[in-house]
Amino acid sequence: MGNTGVGSDPLTDDELARAESLALTPPAASAQQDVTGGRGPQRLGTRLADPLPGDRTRRAEVRLYDYARDELLTKTVNLDTGKVEKSGAQRGVQPSAHPEELRAALELILASPLGKGVKEDYKDATGKELTSTGQLWFNGDVYRTYREADVPAQLARCGEQRCVRLVTKVLNGAWIDTRNLIVDLSARTVTRVG
Repeated sequence: MGNTGVGSDPLTDDELARAESLALTPPAASAQQDVTGGRGPQRLGTRLADPLPGDRTRRAEVRLYDYARDELLTKTVNLDTGKVEKSGAQRGVQPSAHPEELRAALELILASPLGKGVKEDYKDATGKELTSTGQLWFNGDVYRTYREADVPAQLARCGEQRCVRLVTKVLNGAWIDTRNLIVDLSARTVTRVG
């Protein structure tokens, strides 16, 4: 079983890998899609599940997102028995974005006509062409439409679909304003707001 933690210790690397492997049970996982459209759900995170009263068994809660159905999947895995004890799917629930989702969003921005300004700002700041996401520091999170007035029609389903907003900057350099570009990862579109 590899290295295992004790009690409420954080999950070990071995436990994390085992929990995610157990949670991705076929055949359902093969019908699901990750942020790039690849087979299997997008991994969002894994944490130690709350213990059951009087039970010292370590369990992990694995959170995944299925882009094919726009569903958050949550699976509780018993790390001792290797069984998925609880599984659920929810729509309209948008946990924080995973770094892989943020990278995919930045790739969509750079491939979009709306990414032209980002490339121009990068060239102005560095004198070089922007050719990959690795040239930028970026972060961001889920975009929710209830915070905005006059939401474009293309973003009306954000909340049902997975949408993100990024902040970016040149590595060790100037900020590049991307806050007005919203990426709908489910529809794979980029829309300018306000």
